Amino acid sequence: MLRDITLGQYYRTDSVMHRLDPRVKLVATFMFIISLFLVKNFIGYIVAALFLCTGIALSKVPPKFIFRGMKTIFFLLFITMLFNLFLTPGRALVSFWKLTITYEGIKMAFMMAIRLIFLITGSSIMTLTTTPNNLTDGLESLLRPLKVIKVPVHEISMMMSIALRFIPILMEETDKIMKAQMARGADFESGSLINRAKSLVPLLVPLFISAFRRANDLAMAMEARCYRGGDGRTKMKPLIYSKTDYMAYVVIVLYLVLIVLLGRILF
Repeated sequence: MLRDITLGQYYRTDSVMHRLDPRVKLVATFMFIISLFLVKNFIGYIVAALFLCTGIALSKVPPKFIFRGMKTIFFLLFITMLFNLFLTPGRALVSFWKLTITYEGIKMAFMMAIRLIFLITGSSIMTLTTTPNNLTDGLESLLRPLKVIKVPVHEISMMMSIALRFIPILMEETDKIMKAQMARGADFESGSLINRAKSLVPLLVPLFISAFRRANDLAMAMEARCYRGGDGRTKMKPLIYSKTDYMAYVVIVLYLVLIVLLGRILF
């Protein structure tokens, strides 16, 4: 189950998406997320799905590997759909006890489920096709104007990159601890919800200790290499836009304009 988490992992292959500038992929992901909240009709979701499928095809990452991460958000997806299904006011379709399912609730539950799936998938494509170092450089470059108001851009980018890099590491560590605890007789599957929550205590304690130990080791390694933040640092591989990157920006803008027009015309 834990190995199904794809967010934060990097899939090594040669593709158009891998060769794009990280700034382009960051902007594309941000614009795609914005577009999901601008979509107001079925046609808009079809356009968003086509845009997402095109990105998956250009990334050359197996779709099975990308959508494997959906298993980990199934519970969140289920709860989100239930809340929208029963708590959205509107024209009643089915009523039982104090709960009412409305037409607007079904529509909202469907829209929220699609948004969540598309959001996770789009973010996964960015991390699967971008190394943590490139992601840090791209984010720092995009946030550079904030230095004028004394925002520690380099430090923020570094923290986000380390956080993404630690996701697969901590998941692997959790998997190892779970297997070790199960070999000693621990049961994480059976029993009531409260009992299963209590059974996680022997898992969380060593996981927190391991996480703090890794953080301390990383801090000591950075200190040993005289890391002092972003002031005066140079890049071994500076980011330079290519013709493909500019074409990608044009496609992103056209996609966002199309979503906005569809929302105004068909809503």
